[in-house]
Amino acid sequence: MRPICESLIAELEVAVNDDLLENRTKTLRRITDLFLNDADRLNDEQIKVFDDVLCLLIRRIEGRALIELSKRLAPVDNSPIEVIRQLAHNEEIDIAGPVLEQSRRLPNNDLIEIAATRGQAHLLAISGRYQLDDSLTDVLLSRGDEEVVFKLATNSRARFSQTGYGLLVKDAEADDRLAETVALRFDIPLRFLRELLERATEAVRSRILSLAPPETREEIQRVIAAIATAVGRVAVTERDFSDAEELILAMEKSGKLDESALLEFVNQHKYEEMTVALARLCSASLKMISGLMVGLRNDALLVPCKAADLKWSTAEAILRNRHSNHKIADQIIEIARGDYERLSVATAQRTLRFMQVREAAK
Repeated sequence: MRPICESLIAELEVAVNDDLLENRTKTLRRITDLFLNDADRLNDEQIKVFDDVLCLLIRRIEGRALIELSKRLAPVDNSPIEVIRQLAHNEEIDIAGPVLEQSRRLPNNDLIEIAATRGQAHLLAISGRYQLDDSLTDVLLSRGDEEVVFKLATNSRARFSQTGYGLLVKDAEADDRLAETVALRFDIPLRFLRELLERATEAVRSRILSLAPPETREEIQRVIAAIATAVGRVAVTERDFSDAEELILAMEKSGKLDESALLEFVNQHKYEEMTVALARLCSASLKMISGLMVGLRNDALLVPCKAADLKWSTAEAILRNRHSNHKIADQIIEIARGDYERLSVATAQRTLRFMQVREAAK
């Protein structure tokens, strides 16, 4: 070791005092070559020598050489640790990126510090690492943009805390692709899976179910069925419509019950008043309309809306607000709009009468 050490130090002294950048770069490559050629045989003391030498040298090296150094050292499990740390903390993502993505020598505390202080490119690089513990993913989720969050969700070896899963589920509410990815993670706790599926659109639920592997499909199907049952029970059995019925009756007698009044109830998220008002405007039973409000079929709810001769904008508002814990995808709304425009008032009224006769016969 002594001859190698003396040779490195001697070469370093020449290099750091050399005014030619080209010579310093050549020296960096030579010392890096020496390390990589013997990396699997070096002990901690010998690696420390390379660490000291390289740390001194990289202070006077240009970016292109540092990018090369980062790429070469990143995959090596026993790379000089201080060199790795300096490269990882570099503000230039081309320099820091390879180490942030690959190096297993980088301490977790450094990764947390970088995740808390650097930009989205650095966070994205960290998100693809082979292993990520929950203390690190908490920081990445709290600061990361959509791209960072999605990359984390697709990283099967990333671990998430309860807080982390809560953030993932919250972000997934507005991102169908993320919802599908998070729901299909093998390690998602059941309560977060349920919360995610409760907030998901029907289309997303269907895709999740179709994409789920056989070992988890049954569980997802069970959760979806339980959600549908719970939603129906809450909306039909537990809701008290008596106050709303009294209000709507008074409005009807005074001539104030019309489409604009219904839309106001919808926009104010007054579920009971919205349901009773729609029932009165289309001359259907409250039991039927409350059942359609919580049903899985959007097309069935279009019938009483058209029977009441409501504008599409009002019908759309009802579709979007009928479930407090469930949003409807824009593509589903577009399909419903086409159906609504093709449905005539007369056909809707005849269909509604048939639905009421069928309900009375049950």
